[in-house]
Amino acid sequence: MAFVGKKFPNLNVDAMNEMGDTFKLNVLEEAVNHKKKVLLFWYPKDFTFVCPTELHAFQAALAEFEKRNTIVIGASCDTPEVHFAWLNTAKDNGGIEGVTYPLLADSNRNLSSILGILDITNEVYDEETGTVQVEGDNVTYRATYLIDEEGTVFHEGINHMPVGRNVNEFLRLIDAYSHVQTNGEVCPANWEEGKEAMQPNAKGTAEYLAAN
Repeated sequence: MAFVGKKFPNLNVDAMNEMGDTFKLNVLEEAVNHKKKVLLFWYPKDFTFVCPTELHAFQAALAEFEKRNTIVIGASCDTPEVHFAWLNTAKDNGGIEGVTYPLLADSNRNLSSILGILDITNEVYDEETGTVQVEGDNVTYRATYLIDEEGTVFHEGINHMPVGRNVNEFLRLIDAYSHVQTNGEVCPANWEEGKEAMQPNAKGTAEYLAAN
């Protein structure tokens, strides 16, 4: 199910911070109540391989997101306790010590199920036990959501587990969307902050193509 152009689901989810506090976090309310954009990124599992490289990369760029009035939130289906253990594991031992943004602990998979980002290759009904058995890891892909100040999703993307994300691309997308919000122009292919944008009409496209 695509969420671009729609409100992000209004759901409270358990979360953990670097201080060891467990609390309820509602991504939609974070955006709307604080009048901030939100970058929510999902990763498959704590204590794995590509995942800590991504969490540290988002942490390294945190000041850039803050400059853009954007909150960063990580998420997986691990429990708060597992998150806290990983937050207390040193970077040189595969941990995420030093990460300061909150991590959703969607262990009941309520939010990830609504978003449709779980790795469920098949669901099979077992007549003998009367249960539905899942084929697949039932953890999330590397899904990313950018949400504006009104709680509307303006970008979503999903990577397979082995493929890490480019953090700078999300900064570029936020810059482009902010430019549209502020100037009413549209942003052509490969647009970056400081480059020429276009008027949203045929003349604007023709002028841009002629100049580039």
